[in-house]
Amino acid sequence: MENREIAKAVIDAVGGEENINSIAHCATRLRVMVHDEDRIDKKRVENIEKVKGAFFNSGQYQIIFGTGTVNKIYDEVMQLGVTGTTKEEIKKETRNEGNFFKRAIRTFGDVFVPIIPVLVATGLFMGLRGLLTQPEILGLFGMTPESISENFLLYTQVLTDTAFAFLPALVAWSTFRVFGGSPVIGIVLGLMLVNPALPNAYAVAAGDAEPIMLFSFIPIVGYQGTVLPAFIAGIIGAKLEKKLHQWVSETFDLLVTPFVTLLVMSVLSLIVIGPVFHSFENVVLNATQWILQLPLGLAGLIIGGLNQVIVVTGVHHIFNFLEVQLLTNLGENPFNALITSGMAA
Repeated sequence: MENREIAKAVIDAVGGEENINSIAHCATRLRVMVHDEDRIDKKRVENIEKVKGAFFNSGQYQIIFGTGTVNKIYDEVMQLGVTGTTKEEIKKETRNEGNFFKRAIRTFGDVFVPIIPVLVATGLFMGLRGLLTQPEILGLFGMTPESISENFLLYTQVLTDTAFAFLPALVAWSTFRVFGGSPVIGIVLGLMLVNPALPNAYAVAAGDAEPIMLFSFIPIVGYQGTVLPAFIAGIIGAKLEKKLHQWVSETFDLLVTPFVTLLVMSVLSLIVIGPVFHSFENVVLNATQWILQLPLGLAGLIIGGLNQVIVVTGVHHIFNFLEVQLLTNLGENPFNALITSGMAA
């Protein structure tokens, strides 16, 4: 079948154009919001050529076509006169659907998915640096590790360390964006959490620096490489900013709202949110590492076996948090290797 015929078949199978509220696509799936789910002929949809599966989740009927193909089918659907929408608009329509847990996980994914490309690029830079600095590779060009320029090593360090060093800024920016706050305030709040004036978290962990003790029992440190403190601070900060926009008169809003938001959230983040949620973050990370270190391939059986079931429920976005933490703290992501093998199997 030609792509135009496939597009027509999809429209007919989901109940016709009149049953389509909006339609968008992601990297692999055509996402259709329908007025009446009962009008969808699900067996017919799954038998259409190039369709690799379909399911209804979070208010969307998601038809899997695969990377590249879905873009072409979407274009054909648009040319047939169906009203489309952006993926962000469809997320807004579905944000309040489903139970609290599903809505929370969906929001988690909305925050972390936009950050993933940067982390992927950083990982590729790490791999490339590791390859180019191998003695065997250098030997092909008549070089040794000692002959590598210090400036070159410094440049590769900039490429590989920046995203993780300022990870809280990325997380806070994305969280503010998702929760309706000003992303630029999120960036500044995230940068405050890793300000060089604070004791570096890695240096404190290594015993090379001491935390600042507030009231003799609250440790104040930078939050380099952390995720959860910036995420929680972003949620509260965005909600506070929106409330301030309602309370403060338009005359003073431009000055007062950012000032109060950053003042309140910087204090809360460093004194309350940071210490509490960083401790919780460590518990989750340690539990994940314990599972990954199970003997006899048990980690692969547990994680690989459950992954696809979890993906179908849409809860898999919470894994983004775990993977970011593993990369930040270990410099590697064995969790992804297991779920990738599970998907391939």
